[in-house]
Amino acid sequence: MFRLTSIRKIVKIEKETIWCRKYSKISYLNKVGNEPLRPLTLGKLLEEICVEHGKKTAIISCHQEEKMEFDEVLYQADRLAAGMLKMGFRQGDMVGLWAPNMIEWYISFMACARAGFVMAGLNPQYQQKEMEYVINKVGIRGIICGSIFRKQNFYEILESVCPKMFEGKPGKLENERLPSLKSVIMISKDKMRGTDRYTDVLNMADDEGMQMVRENQKNIKIDDPANIQFTSGTTGFSKAAVLSHFSAVNNGFYIGKRNGFHRKHHKICVQNPLFHAYGTIIGIAAATNFANTLVLPSDGHDPKKTLAVLQKEKCTILYGTPTMYVDLIDLQKKRKENLHIEMALTGGASCSPQLFKDILNVLQVKKVRSIYGLSESTASAFQSLEDDDELRSTSTVGPLQEHLEAKVIDEKGQIVPIGVPGELCIRGYSTLLEYYGDEEKTKEVKGYDGWLRTGDQFVFTEDGYGVVVGRFKEMIIRGGENIYPKEIEDYLNTHPDILESHVIGLPHARLGEEVCVCLRTKNGQEFTVKEIQDFCRGKLANFKIPSIVKMVDSFPTTTSGKVQKYKLVQLLLDNKK
Repeated sequence: MFRLTSIRKIVKIEKETIWCRKYSKISYLNKVGNEPLRPLTLGKLLEEICVEHGKKTAIISCHQEEKMEFDEVLYQADRLAAGMLKMGFRQGDMVGLWAPNMIEWYISFMACARAGFVMAGLNPQYQQKEMEYVINKVGIRGIICGSIFRKQNFYEILESVCPKMFEGKPGKLENERLPSLKSVIMISKDKMRGTDRYTDVLNMADDEGMQMVRENQKNIKIDDPANIQFTSGTTGFSKAAVLSHFSAVNNGFYIGKRNGFHRKHHKICVQNPLFHAYGTIIGIAAATNFANTLVLPSDGHDPKKTLAVLQKEKCTILYGTPTMYVDLIDLQKKRKENLHIEMALTGGASCSPQLFKDILNVLQVKKVRSIYGLSESTASAFQSLEDDDELRSTSTVGPLQEHLEAKVIDEKGQIVPIGVPGELCIRGYSTLLEYYGDEEKTKEVKGYDGWLRTGDQFVFTEDGYGVVVGRFKEMIIRGGENIYPKEIEDYLNTHPDILESHVIGLPHARLGEEVCVCLRTKNGQEFTVKEIQDFCRGKLANFKIPSIVKMVDSFPTTTSGKVQKYKLVQLLLDNKK
């Protein structure tokens, strides 16, 4: 009997070993975290950080010549929250934050978290139609907005949506086109008709109101909505991804952990706009989890100011999108500043291996790391490890984040073998709660089983790293051949005179689509089709080599740095007419 049982155990173990060996070859990952997820709201996170690190500098706004410690951030956030509650705002109200990078943006974000408002980050470059759309999409009750940003006059844009809107009393605005909007709080020294000044709202706070904010923290649940991220709009109208306190706190924690924020205090130079997930989660939430310092070099992307601040503040961490790094590298080649950057993080769009090398060599960076995510996954899903070598850091987006599952599937929904491209799907704490007011779109992207379909083409390596192949909607089908633009772009970007390249498909009567490349070059140098084809010949398959070359001065992008390829296509098609 003993012998028979032993044989059965051996057979069972053999079967399990075969099963594990068989299924370890499929594109499925489950990253179990060594630490439990943190049951905190964003407001409680700030409160807890202040207990031990209240005197550390939370933020430095270089263009405003201001800095603030964590204790002061908490105090000012509670003042603003108390003032807004006195104005009639209530927990669960939608508040639009429409301003460039500045200390008031940071304080307003924390105030919304402390009061239990749902903060909707609004692109400071939005115009009339876009503002009308986003306000009505989620029912924004109040807007905290800047005064002037470059050529933008925020007050005038709002007034153009509803010319008579500001004839009402502040806090009691009435208009047919924006029925939900009742209050506009202006970050301005000047008093503007129909609005409240930011400083006046702060001064509305009293001890009783601030105590109410503190006591109300227990009524804000970790799974409550905290932030609405409007998708970047690379393919059309924005959707409103709703993110919870729980996902924001924990995604920020694991991002910071991968970046080594727990080992050393860093000054983090943030080129990205704060309203985007890169700024809100990878920036604010990650830094807050570990009491690191955010440094804002300017109110918007400005490579000259960024380079100066990197040198002056001796920032050790640099955040940016590929386009931002391209501009910074081009400037640094001329300036040759003495920098102190220990790590540069690139995300928001795919980064070519050549750009990675330029970041290392030209910006004098010790380590370059990749991060991959999307608004619908809070921010990060894959990220490089601290000890990854240059090859892994430049050719992959790192391993899966902790407490997440990921798989790569084919068009039938079946998991593909490792090394085979397909659509990346993610499941875990960080996926969006919903697209606000859009049940159908929510079901399209997040099934009943909780899997989030990213729309990104991905490959898993044998050791569990992720590689971005491209976007499904960007794939070119030329004469029946599938072409991934990123492969062509990565090669073209190795040319010493090409700053950026973006490949798109244009309609072709016989082939279906033909390959077109749009180039931004050094000093406006122009390339002929033959020159580009000669450069590619022998390096790329013939069917991948561009047949059309267009020179551009700039690319249409979202403020998160993603190139809007559909606009490139439309622009070229319109020029043909």
